[in-house]
Amino acid sequence: MKHIVFVVVLLFSIPLTAQHSIFNGENLEGWTIYGTEKWYVEDGLLICESGPDEQYGYLATDKHYKNFELTLEFKQEADGNSGVFVRSTVDGTKVSGWQVEVAPPGHFTGGVYESYGRNWLIKPEVEKDKTLKMGEWNTMKIRMDGDTITSWLNGVEMITLTDEIIGAGEGSIALQIHDGGGIKVKWRNLLITEL
Repeated sequence: MKHIVFVVVLLFSIPLTAQHSIFNGENLEGWTIYGTEKWYVEDGLLICESGPDEQYGYLATDKHYKNFELTLEFKQEADGNSGVFVRSTVDGTKVSGWQVEVAPPGHFTGGVYESYGRNWLIKPEVEKDKTLKMGEWNTMKIRMDGDTITSWLNGVEMITLTDEIIGAGEGSIALQIHDGGGIKVKWRNLLITEL
């Protein structure tokens, strides 16, 4: 009997963190659009594409996320220059935070860029570029844990960076459309586990 009680107490003392979706597959509920670029849902997919202004655009979660593991799938069509911002805030179309790059081959997908700040903080090794499957579905995982950010692309660890400034950051998860026009990216299965 003592063993059963111990097991029950142990189970209730372990924090239960469940993975859940931050995109419902039907509409943009729980998200806010920044800028004039296009964000919409079609056939259960979240789609972003350049609008007539061909400027930067963002779609950010209304909720802030600090420590988490996020997995998502993306498919780049046309140019495909985008990104996933973490611990970020958006004012108009000016973003403060850190971007895990989603870009065409040769443009450091999985690297971390600080907009309006220190610019590139870390780029993946050049040979890891072949991990990206342009025009096909790719799986990205991002882990934010205190001062440390790690990204994976299709099961390959792209970068790990420990940075006190990132550690102090607070904010949303935001998807980006790069400026310049001609960009279209599809997203699905945006799943998060809070740590």
